[in-house]
Order: sequence, then C-alpha cells, then structure tokens
Amino acid sequence: MSVIVAGPIALDTIETPTEKRDNVLGGSASYAAISASYFAPVQLVGVVGTDFPGEHLDIFRNLEIDIHGVETAEGETFRWSGRYFDDMNQRETVDIALNVVAAYEPKLTPSNKAARVALLANMAPQKQLQVLEQLESGALIVADSMDLWINSEREALLDLLRQIDLLVINEGEAKLFAQTRNLITAGHRLRDLGPDHVVIKKGEHGAMLFGNGQFFSTVAYPLTEVLDPTGAGDSFAGGLVGYLSSLKKDSLDFGDLSRSIVYGTVMASFNCESFSTDRLQGLTQEQIDSRFHEFRSYTAF
Repeated sequence: MSVIVAGPIALDTIETPTEKRDNVLGGSASYAAISASYFAPVQLVGVVGTDFPGEHLDIFRNLEIDIHGVETAEGETFRWSGRYFDDMNQRETVDIALNVVAAYEPKLTPSNKAARVALLANMAPQKQLQVLEQLESGALIVADSMDLWINSEREALLDLLRQIDLLVINEGEAKLFAQTRNLITAGHRLRDLGPDHVVIKKGEHGAMLFGNGQFFSTVAYPLTEVLDPTGAGDSFAGGLVGYLSSLKKDSLDFGDLSRSIVYGTVMASFNCESFSTDRLQGLTQEQIDSRFHEFRSYTAF
C-alpha cells in the first residue's frame, strides 16, 4: 500500500558545536517521506519556492518518491535556522521564514487521494484538515503536531484529533496539550480526545504507545555520537507509517503498532548520524533490518 506524506519541505541552516551547514534539505515531510520510502511506495505532498535546488528534488526521485504532489510556487521556500548546544537535546530556533508555505493550500492528485496510509506531518492543523478532507474514506490517518499549534490553534487541533487514528507528539507537547506533568496521564487524556492510539516521543529516552487498555514502551537506540538530531522525530514517524503500510493489512493490531514504533526508532537513530537527510539517503534494507534485530536483542528479557 502507498503512503502519502503531507507537510513542510524546507531549506535548513543548522549549526552544531562542531559544524554549520547552510541550505540543506529540511522540513518534516522531507525527513518522513525519505524514512518511509524504505518500507513502502511514498507520495510527497507540499510546496517549495522557485529557489528550491533541483538536486534536492533529485533526492526524492532517486528514492522513487512520487513528487507529483509537490507544488512550486512563486517566491522563496520555507526556511528554518537552528543552533544546537553542547547538550544536543538543547537547541534554539534562530529564524523561521514561512515564505510560500504561508499561503499554501494542499491540493491532492487522484493518486494522492487514493493512498491507504496518510501521515499529516507537522504543519498548521487547518492545512492538515484540508489534506484529510481530500482523502478517500478508509485510509489510516496519522498526524503529528507541535507546541505552536497547541497554543495558537487549539480548536482546529481538537477537530483534527477527532478524525485521526493515531497521534504522534513529543513529551513536552503532550504535557502541554493534556495539561498535566505526568506522561501516562497525558497519553490517556489525548486518546480521550479522539485518536484510537497515541505515540509520545521522548527523544533519547525512546517512545510510548497508548491504546485501549494497552501500553507499550521502548528506549531509544544507543548511539555513541549524535551529529545532528534535526528531523529525528519526523524520521521516526516516517518509519512508523512506512512499516504499517508495508504490512498491507486492512486491520492493524497492537503488536503491529508496537513493532512500527521500533522501526521508527531505528530510522530516527540513522537520521541522527549525519546532517540533514544525508544518512537516510544511503541506507540499505539489510542495514535497517540488522539494526532492528540488534536493537531488539538489547531490550529482550
């Protein structure tokens, strides 16, 4: 089954304690689409400006990601600039320029509309709803969010949650949205708002999955060095939906979802080993499967 990934495609400027890169491929949809492409056919939906480098589009093409749903609008591409500190868990956003994203209204192709799995990557909930409304009924809908929308567009986000199957959110956002300091409470409260399942990402501490009376938790893959954690959460979400799509099942059980989180964790670990999407672009299925089995051996008892 094919996956549609809809969301921001960006040009990033990233600075870490050891290196700085300008105008690298970024955006939540970019990371997620590349990650998902190792498991299932992917269709990317988003917008770029006339300044978007052709070599970045070639990255998607080389991975056989369908980019017919990527529009080119007059103006500049969405840009994000961030700086990481010695503790790579800490970063500051230096600058954000929405540019062509500000006026963008998603328009799905007939092929996009027929996708059976959809990831609504990190963008304004109104735009996520616009994508959702164009999808054919019966698709598995997964959505990501961030603190900006929780604070400024809560009602639209609540509307979205009533229409999706799985919410992916990080721990700070989960606590903010659920108005609690306890992550377990947050997971259950978020489920009560609509989605059948909720995944809370905890960065270097792994992830948790909440279902109806069911719970699963995993640690993160142990890395000895992190070069750039930008996009790790998006790579996680991409691996998750890609794996679920690869199952080609009409009905998923909790075990399927738990396993998808482990694959998402594995893809996030690869992402952190390089700047931008560099490491994700050159993976093999053997490398992914090897790390999956290695990781499983670390957590089995």
